Amino acid sequence: MSILSAIPFTAVRLTDRFWAPKQRVNRERAIPANEEQCRKTGRIEAFKLQWKPGQPNQPHIFWDSDVAKWIEAASYSLHTHPDPALAARLETVIADIAASQQPDGYLNSHFTVVRPQERWKHFPDHELYCMGHMIEAGVAHHAATGSRSLLDVCIRLADCIDRDFGPKPGQRRGYCGHEEVELALVRLGRATGEQRYLDLARFMVDQRGAKPHYFDSLKPEEERGKEDYSYSQAHLPVRQQDRVVGHAVRAMYLYCAMTDVADERRDRGLERALGKLWDHTTGSLMYVTGGIGSSRHNEGFTFDRDLPNETAYCETCASVGLILWARRMHLRTGEAHYLDVLERSLYNAMLAGISLDGRKFFYENPLASLGGHHRQDWFGCSCCPPNISRLLASLGGYVASTGKGLLSLDLYAAGSFTAAVDGHEVGVAVTTDYPWDGRIALTLSPATPQIFRLRLRIPAWCVSWSVHVAGKVVKAKLVDGFAEIARTWSTGDRVELVLAMPAERIHADPRVRHDAGRVAIQRGPLLYCLEGCDNGADLDAVVLPDSARIAIKAQPRLLGSVITLHARGHREQPFAGGLYRTAAPAAKTVPLTFVPYYAWDNRKAGAMAVWVRCAR
Repeated sequence: MSILSAIPFTAVRLTDRFWAPKQRVNRERAIPANEEQCRKTGRIEAFKLQWKPGQPNQPHIFWDSDVAKWIEAASYSLHTHPDPALAARLETVIADIAASQQPDGYLNSHFTVVRPQERWKHFPDHELYCMGHMIEAGVAHHAATGSRSLLDVCIRLADCIDRDFGPKPGQRRGYCGHEEVELALVRLGRATGEQRYLDLARFMVDQRGAKPHYFDSLKPEEERGKEDYSYSQAHLPVRQQDRVVGHAVRAMYLYCAMTDVADERRDRGLERALGKLWDHTTGSLMYVTGGIGSSRHNEGFTFDRDLPNETAYCETCASVGLILWARRMHLRTGEAHYLDVLERSLYNAMLAGISLDGRKFFYENPLASLGGHHRQDWFGCSCCPPNISRLLASLGGYVASTGKGLLSLDLYAAGSFTAAVDGHEVGVAVTTDYPWDGRIALTLSPATPQIFRLRLRIPAWCVSWSVHVAGKVVKAKLVDGFAEIARTWSTGDRVELVLAMPAERIHADPRVRHDAGRVAIQRGPLLYCLEGCDNGADLDAVVLPDSARIAIKAQPRLLGSVITLHARGHREQPFAGGLYRTAAPAAKTVPLTFVPYYAWDNRKAGAMAVWVRCAR
């Protein structure tokens, strides 16, 4: 079992100048934009089941999931910011979804009207994946609104899946090629108390990669045994997997499900596999931004340390998946290094996926651009926009966690929350300007004086820190990456954590050939980049000397109020004629301006680079 429990997002109110405005933009712009596009493209209309063969705009295999994630995001938003009009629109859509459900509980618009004769015959497809997202939406909608309108639909859907899949005679021993339904079944099982949903999730996790391969049984005899199924992480039984392969989003969702199942059953085999998979992901396959999945070819992984910048795929959904997995791993173990990865991906790879105005989105998140990569309103495969929205809307649930005699501060943002520590209520008010400043102040308000351990995460990027209680420096013990203070806490007790936050150069392992001779710039949890609109075109000609001092400047009117970094560098000058010479190119001293990576492509179109050439 997990040693920690997350404080629910419903108990958290963010008031900072970083995340709170982004949640407001998500609520006022992104979630409505997602709804608008789901209506405009026919995704919502598809649940009316009126499409006929030969008609245009055929419902696609993944459409249901886009609507489901919008419902989930909207539901979270309704809890924190009631909106009767949005609530009414949700119920209308849910009524159409309920009406589209088949008598046996089956629910999928594509396979109901486009390929009804092929139900349960395309497991490498998105059939169960869509159902998983719908189940997650049903659980979220009920938790946020109290309405059972979608939850009851999803219970009937889960019952349908449970009847058709499993180890009993006549049941299918299959699972979806695109993982998602497994973690959704765990979520439904925990919400309803129904053990059979948890058992079904474990069955699907256990069956993945088992021989003879179930996907082969769906193929003609002559086509069997010719595919290794690594694209869907089904090449080996999950307990034998120690290297991350295939499609990045599928992998992250599988590892989330494996973590959930390991947590429910205390499965040591799964725990060992998860440890190896985590180490491989973060030690060999992760970009400095926290993005994962380097290749467009398979929307996923290639080989160790293959991390090209300009062609980096880094699907936004993969970053969301990594964040979901990291949170689970932290709650299971209490170790802060999982949160370091979560924070890196959250502030950089994931956050870059949405424009500052909340209306445009990245599907891919490269670390370099010649100026042709831009966010879009929507995509034919538009999994990323609503995935960002559901994460931002529920972000409060990542702030803190509790355990036996323990309160843990996991991410830093100004606001307040209430936590139950050993059954006793503790109010916490947080004041900070993180991530722009490393000072975090907490005021505790336990219902009665209470003894517990307070843990404050010390990020891996921080090399110098101090803790103050009632204005006095205390020697806090470092435990699992947290500064821990154990004492009797009373109302009004004030704790201050000070994290040194200089701008620093980051170097890549020399085996990452794409970053050889280059540095990235980081300050706190934020990665920075050069943009052409500040530094001119051809950013590969720019060199940052190791001796150059990096200055910090507050920019309250730039990119929604950011801190920019500045240095003196060199720009190598192009040859007057010809491509090659024996003499090195001349260099001109130039000022360099770095902006947070998440905020790039929000001004003029132009080049961008995270990794900059350096000179010793």
